[in-house]
Amino acid sequence: MYVLLPMPLLFFGGSSSDSGNSWVEATKFLTGASAIGSIAIPAILKHAGVIGWGALTMEFASFFIFVIAMVWYIRMSDDDEYRSL
Repeated sequence: MYVLLPMPLLFFGGSSSDSGNSWVEATKFLTGASAIGSIAIPAILKHAGVIGWGALTMEFASFFIFVIAMVWYIRMSDDDEYRSL
């Protein structure tokens, strides 16, 4: 799941053309749906008693680290801040 989660954002998120606005909206939707699925599936498995608290905590911690890395990537790839250099 963590391999597929950033793919729409990496492929279509950097589009700067005005005609690609629908691609940007589709990218936001796919990334959001994947992110919600990454949290919901382990929560459902814990509720059903399939996994324990340790597995759920480990999954949430790895998701949190992944989200921080994704936000950091978006922040660092923003060209507007580095144009003055």
